[in-house]
Formats: sequence, C-alpha cells, structure tokens
Amino acid sequence: MKNLRILIIHTAFIGDIVLSTPLVRKIKEVYPDSFLAYVTTPAGAGILKNNPNINEIIEYDKRGAHKGIRGIYELGKRLRYENFNMVITPHRYLRSSFLSWLSRSPVRKGYDIAAGKFFFTEKIHYDKSKHEVEKLLSFVNSPETEGKRYEIELFPDISSIEKVNNIWKANGFENKKTVVIAPGSKWFTKQWPVEYFNEVIDELSKDEDIKIAAVGGKDEISIPLHTEKITDLRGKTSLLDLAEILKRADVVLTNDSSPIHIASASEKARVIALFGPTVKEFGFFPWSKNSEVLETENLPCRPCGIHGGDKCPEGHFKCMRDIVPQKVIEKIKKYLGKDKNG
Repeated sequence: MKNLRILIIHTAFIGDIVLSTPLVRKIKEVYPDSFLAYVTTPAGAGILKNNPNINEIIEYDKRGAHKGIRGIYELGKRLRYENFNMVITPHRYLRSSFLSWLSRSPVRKGYDIAAGKFFFTEKIHYDKSKHEVEKLLSFVNSPETEGKRYEIELFPDISSIEKVNNIWKANGFENKKTVVIAPGSKWFTKQWPVEYFNEVIDELSKDEDIKIAAVGGKDEISIPLHTEKITDLRGKTSLLDLAEILKRADVVLTNDSSPIHIASASEKARVIALFGPTVKEFGFFPWSKNSEVLETENLPCRPCGIHGGDKCPEGHFKCMRDIVPQKVIEKIKKYLGKDKNG
C-alpha cells in the first residue's frame, strides 16, 4: 500500500522500547513503502536512533515540554497534522491510548487490556503466555511473515563504535574474554546482592585472560563494586554506547533490567539473567537464543510483583540470595571455556 503513514506510540521503559524493534522490522517488511514514525520518551529516542526502518522519531517529553493535559493536546495536534493512516499503541497506559485517539487516525490498534482501550478501533489480544516480542509482533500480520522470527536490532553510530574501540584498547580488552556486569535496577528487589557481584568479580579477576567491565547509569555508580578489579563504565556511556559494548561482550551478567534486552541484540554475547521477584512467565525474559535465566524455583512467594519493589515483602529476600555466586561463576567459566572440563 503506497503512501501509508504508520505511527507507533510507546513511551514505557527502555527495555520495552528495545523489545519493539522486531515489530519495527516486521512493519517495514509487510508495508515496505510505508512512512513509519515512532512516538517515545527522550531516552527511547536515544536507543532507537539510527534505525533505518524508522523515518521519524517524535519525542514525547511527559515530564517537560509535554507535561500535563495541555502538553498532550499539543502533541496530539502535531500528530493529527501528520495524517497517519494507522496508529499502533503497545503502551497500555491511558495517556498513550488518549494520544492515539488525538491523532484522528482511521485505524488505531491497541491491546484489549489497555487502559482507555475504547479509544482504539481495533483491539489486539494481549496473550500473557507469549514473550513480549511475540505480543508486539501480533499487531501486524501477513501470510508471508507467519511464524517468522524477528530479532532485536540496535544501531550504534560511528561515534559509539569509535568510543568503544578506544575503551577496548585503553583497558586491554582486545584478544581477551570479556564479561560485562550490569548490577543495577530501578527496583531494589530486582538487584542481586552487591556482595555476590563482588564475589564474581574477585574470582574472575584472578584469570589474566578475563576482563571485566561494569555498566549502568549515573544513579548506579553508588553500588559499591570492587572497582579496582574492573573497568567501571557506569555513568560514562550513552544507550547506543552500551549497545556496542554488550555487542562485543562474551558474557553479560545482568539483573532483570534493560541490559537484558539490549544485550539480546548481540549475536555473540551469552546473556545470564538473574530473576528474583519476577518470573519468565511475565514475558520479559531475554529474547536472545544465547541466554539463560537463573532463578530460585519453587519459592511460594514468587512472583511478588511485575516490576519488583523497594523491599522484600517477606523480609528474607530468598529469591535473590539463594542464587549463590558459585553457581554464577561456574556458568560464566563454562561459557568462556574456563571450566574444569573446558
């Protein structure tokens, strides 16, 4: 269909935006001549930058320029002016549903469990049994794409590539096994204990063939890692810098947070995901085929929430504490060919 103008509205967390990139690819396969725009947060815009399948990224700054009712109306006016034929809204919050309606697009797709679903002309079933990527892919269907797998795609630019080249050279990462650790999470209960991360650092740093880097935002610098034994990149990288770092890693050890999904864009990295209060059944486990989730099974209090929380409701934090460092160390050494049988 020529001159088809399609809009995606997704203003959730970074990980959610990353997980939507297979949908972006699929839209361009099903509608190759379409114009595709994407409304997202400023952070979301940062991770989607350079994606060749997106013609326009529109920032929705809900805490700044588009704050409050007036802000959303102003953005809606702009979207209406752009005359979109189809609007796809994976974000299930009322603001996004309302923004879809403000676009006045004749076709407005959203999930059947979304707040404000009455703003949609077509409701897509939210199948809780599927991975989030599979749910997202259900927004667009064609006989040619039936059953096809789509990968997460991120596109670091030349400045990110050169920056990471310099990091690798300056810290002696070239021709070494690289383990990247992401110790942070917005939610405390999703964080594996820092002393456990440090046990992993202490053990792996004994091997001169293994280099360790820590990644995360500025708000995660305060996590007291044994920084003298690693290259600490927390607070020093953009999201696309991070994508390039994780792309080059041999192993990525991460909590249930956005690095899981960013690392899933890497064909090389083995992703080890630490799940505590959350479970794979929520659909947000690593999309990468080269991944593994470590979790404490058969714990009656799991899951205790879809996002985690500021403290363990039971007070024991067994979901994370029972994932012992030795088990993680053994997994990493195995993937690096450093185990006793390697």
